[in-house]
Amino acid sequence: MIPFSPPHIDQKVIDAVSDALRSGWITTGPRTKLFEKKLAEYCGARSVLCLNSATAGLEIMLRWFGVKEGDEVIVPAYTYAASANVIIHCGARPVFVDVNASDFNISLAAIEKAITNRTKVIIPVDFAGFPCDYEAINALVRKHAGLFEAEGEEQKKLGRMLVLADAAHSIGAVYKGKRTGSLTDVSVFSFHAVKNLTTAEGGAVVLNLPEPFINEEIYKQLCVKTLHGQNKDALEKSQKGNWRYDIVEAGYKCNMTDIMAAIGLVELERYDQETLIRRRHIFDLYAFSLSHYPWALVPVFEKDHSQTRSSCHVFALRIKGITEAQRDEIIRHIFEEEVSVNVHFIPVPMMSFYKELGYDIKQYPQAYANFSCEISLPVFFDLNAEGVQKVMDAVVSSVQKVLK
Repeated sequence: MIPFSPPHIDQKVIDAVSDALRSGWITTGPRTKLFEKKLAEYCGARSVLCLNSATAGLEIMLRWFGVKEGDEVIVPAYTYAASANVIIHCGARPVFVDVNASDFNISLAAIEKAITNRTKVIIPVDFAGFPCDYEAINALVRKHAGLFEAEGEEQKKLGRMLVLADAAHSIGAVYKGKRTGSLTDVSVFSFHAVKNLTTAEGGAVVLNLPEPFINEEIYKQLCVKTLHGQNKDALEKSQKGNWRYDIVEAGYKCNMTDIMAAIGLVELERYDQETLIRRRHIFDLYAFSLSHYPWALVPVFEKDHSQTRSSCHVFALRIKGITEAQRDEIIRHIFEEEVSVNVHFIPVPMMSFYKELGYDIKQYPQAYANFSCEISLPVFFDLNAEGVQKVMDAVVSSVQKVLK
């Protein structure tokens, strides 16, 4: 059976985790701090905070910005539930908008129609690792700054809607020559087990807020907020005579551990020269094979002469002219051929919780159109050419069975 997306765990990773265990630092410590520094350097960002998940990063930034009941946050209908759940946690209302037909990313026209004086944040999602059009999104929030009703110190300081990029899929992707993480106010990466760069679980908040914000000062605030409101972490408290600490707010518990960071440091060191190259090679093999079939719609993973390119996280194949039921039948046949595939994503308005809140997928026709014919193919470091061919054989034969 070809799995869908297993992590690449080799001896380097095992040795790094063993070293962390033997060091005595298994919670937040020197490896986590080093990982944050290396990520900031990699992205060209001002400050990075590592946490236990991307979801925690999204929520903590909404709370830092003062998002609360009565506020609205714009988010694409085509995303994983985490992008919307964090808005609900803060008491605000998710305002879903439709997506593009070409790249699955949030529609600029739909964003502009959805902006009101209650809109506090826009959460673009880099679907499958392909960056959103951040130049246009950043221009849009500046254009509508006059409509923004600031409440609280941070909102008044920014003077416009916050752009909080859900870059869970897109570390290493490039937009107009710049890496994700450096493209807008705040970006959040995921290091979950299935992501390109994993720490088993984990995520990172990447800060690039404009003046007069001091990003390093915000980083320090967030360190407190994400560790119970405690003004010293374990590393600081371990210094001689530095045991006394204070709780300065009712914070949260979502710090990254050094065990996780140990994996991340290995992954980051080889990311550009090994991981991204391997994933791009698999994408190229799929794209070439599928180019022979008129029913195959290959995902966009590069444009502008490589100035904008995906991290190649998900290969989102679409089958032209099929129904949702036919797509499901194709998937069943593929699994019978011993190949694992997936669907990214069931749009959030189709989920029971959100339907009960009154959301209706009919309001987002492109999101449904993309979902109904999408099949995500396996992409992982150890998938070799023989495995890619087995996937292709399974996909082609399964499609032909259903379309005969």
